[in-house]
Amino acid sequence: MKTALPLITLAILAACQTAAPPPAAQPESVAMDPSAPAITEIKPSAGEQWLLGSAEARIVMVQSWNEIASYVEKQAASRPNASVILAPGATPDAPEFLACGDKPLAAVFDADETLIWNTGSTGAYRRMGKEYDPITWGEWERTGAGKAVAIPGALDGVARIRAAGVEVIVNTNREAANVEGNIATLAQAGFGEFVHGSTLFLKGDTPGGSAKDARRYAISENYCVVALVGDQLGDIADIFNDKTLRPAERRSLSAASAFDSLWGQGWFILPNPLYGPSIAGSMDDIFPAETYWEPASKD
Repeated sequence: MKTALPLITLAILAACQTAAPPPAAQPESVAMDPSAPAITEIKPSAGEQWLLGSAEARIVMVQSWNEIASYVEKQAASRPNASVILAPGATPDAPEFLACGDKPLAAVFDADETLIWNTGSTGAYRRMGKEYDPITWGEWERTGAGKAVAIPGALDGVARIRAAGVEVIVNTNREAANVEGNIATLAQAGFGEFVHGSTLFLKGDTPGGSAKDARRYAISENYCVVALVGDQLGDIADIFNDKTLRPAERRSLSAASAFDSLWGQGWFILPNPLYGPSIAGSMDDIFPAETYWEPASKD
């Protein structure tokens, strides 16, 4: 039901309507140089918007880290006989894992897009309009401490793992030549201090370049590894990094019966839609012929 306004209110409103505000000052016209290049708005990529900015990504990461921590806590309580590191020469048809013996337990993590998001370097690349380049990345490793942020859920997950008596070890393809900057980056992101060659392994520590198996074997000399965590399959085993594998073949390898039961049970992968061997595939790879469809109207 409408309510009539009192006469005094109507009078005030009428007075306000007759006293119009002064016109806003108009900006001076600016002559535009027709030869000047158009200004293009800098925008994050769709992958960057999702991974680094969305509530959905935050939730996925927190869920994943809760799963990782819970699994490691159970392993710490039950003491496994074998680690989750594939032994040299192991295959999907003949899987073999390194023995634990009485070694202390450890969980091994990649760093970039696993423990930390490289928000500083990713934003810099976007503003410069360029993709990855080794010179800029090397500077980021040396000077980016404080500008990389802990992934949602990672700090709590790592704290739970340490509280369970399990050592936290980082195996990353950051360069050994930049060890001081890499240690500082992890520390300033909140993960504490790591010791190079003991709890921190970097590219260059063992032969093989970016391949990580040799570093995993070095870690296994002193620890029983109960969890491997990363954002790319190379963080789990080098067998997945065969460059001759097409996307469908790589996917099939990950689903081999010897491996499939390990996902979420010692092997953990976090989402990374920004870079790496997962970002691959032609139209035929991603949209195979058996899925072909087109609408009757293409307008």
